[in-house]
Formats: sequence, C-alpha cells, structure tokens
Amino acid sequence: MSREVEVKAISGWPMLFIFLILLAVVVTLFVNAGRNESVGPVINAAVLLVITMIIFPGGFVVIEPNGSSVLLLAGKYRGTIKESGFKWVIPFYSKRPVSLRVKTLNGEKLKVNDLAGNPVEIAAIVVWRVRDTYSASFEVDNYAQYVAMQSETAVRHLASLYPYDAGEDSLSLRRNAEEVSAALQKELQERLDRAGVEVMEARLSHLAYAQEIASAMLRKQQAAAIIAARQIIVEGAVGMVEMALDRLEQYKKLSLDEERKAAMVSNLLVVLCSDHAAQPVLNTGTLY
Repeated sequence: MSREVEVKAISGWPMLFIFLILLAVVVTLFVNAGRNESVGPVINAAVLLVITMIIFPGGFVVIEPNGSSVLLLAGKYRGTIKESGFKWVIPFYSKRPVSLRVKTLNGEKLKVNDLAGNPVEIAAIVVWRVRDTYSASFEVDNYAQYVAMQSETAVRHLASLYPYDAGEDSLSLRRNAEEVSAALQKELQERLDRAGVEVMEARLSHLAYAQEIASAMLRKQQAAAIIAARQIIVEGAVGMVEMALDRLEQYKKLSLDEERKAAMVSNLLVVLCSDHAAQPVLNTGTLY
C-alpha cells in the first residue's frame, strides 16, 4: 500500500535573499566589533549568525523536471517533493533524490526451456518508471536492481508457460507475440508493485531456438511447411481431376471405360503434383 506523501516546499529564491542579508549583517558586525566598547554581545550575536548561516544552506534543494526528493528527519519519512525548481526545506532534513523519468531495461538473452522442454533463447525490453517514491526508497534495497532481477525471473517463468511453436488453436511464443507480451507485462506489474514501479510496456525483443537444436528444429519446420504445401497441392489436383472428368462426361461422343479413366487420373495427378515439369511421352500403340 502506498504511503507516499507529496509536500510543497518553499521557493529557494526568497530564502537565498535572506541568506545574503544575514551574510551582510555578519560582515557588518565583525567590522564594527573593534569600534564598539561592548565587544562581547556583538561577537556572540555574530557567532550565532555564523552558525545559522552554516546550517541555513543545507535546506536548499534543486528538483529537476520529472525528478523528486524524499525527505527524512531522524530516520522518519516526512514526505516527497515532486515540484521542479529551486526549493528550500528545513535544513535538518536529509534528502534522497529519486528520478521519475521513464527508463528502459534491455534484458539480456536468456537460455530457458519452453513448455515442451525445448531450449530457447529469449530476451525482453521493459519500459518502466517509479510511481511511488516511498516504496521505491524503503520497500526494496535498490529499486533499479530489483526491476532487473524481477524482469529476468518473469521472462524465465513466462517462457516455461508457452511452447515455442504450436498450432493455431493454442498460444505459442512465436505466433502470439501480443498475448505473450500482455501476459509478461501483467506478471511484471504484480512483481514490481512492491517497489512502487509502474510497468508501461513489456515486449519480447529476441526469440530463437538454442544453437544446439536450431538446425534440427529448422528441418522440422521445413518438413512441416513441405507437408502443408503438399496437402494444398493434392487437394487442388484432386479438384482439377474431378472437374476434368465431369467436363469429359458432358461430351457424349467421348466414352471412357474405368481403366482409361484410372489411367487418365493417374497421369493428371503425376503432372499436377510433380515437383518437376512433366516429360511428354508419345504413345504410338494402344493401351491394350
């Protein structure tokens, strides 16, 4: 649960003007100390002002655009300044700068096993930013390292939930990039909520079979593609043969017995399904 409290700090320019006035007063006191008979009270006042001036600049803080500063007093959280500019706070506050800018994590290539147990190489790009400065500062030790470690863990877990490649009816890493990226972003957000981090985008940047099985899987994909192409070719060839027989039967002058039909079907299928161009053969005799 967020415990961030945004506080408004005083503008630093008026306080800088006050500091310069105090500096002028101290210089005047020390210059006039020798001329005054009662030197003791003047020196005491000057010493107090010097101590004040030493402490006073500790309250100045510069907040950059999309930046913030977490304020602590005696180890207790007092709030976060998010308004950019030159500010001044109580000098006894300790300040921790926390950037609110959008950051990109380019994950390294990881070798993991997919749902089918095949070793694959996978990597992801995560776009994130700090949403809650309190959680980012005090719930985890180093929120940037926490994001990197949790991103690697999430990518490894995600790869084990899906196969590298599958049919159209099931999700896979290769075919369903949008669905897989959405699942990765959801899981990352659940993991990084503790650190007060918002995941803006998470996508796979690299996906491939591991080198030791890449050649075998390539042959498998090629074989599957050839089989799929052959199925289409055969279905088309059968349709063309059926059409040819139907057209021939429309001509009553041409009559073919079953043996001749079988021979014609065989010849047509060879011509239509062959990988190479058919070589014509001149038959000078008869089929019988």
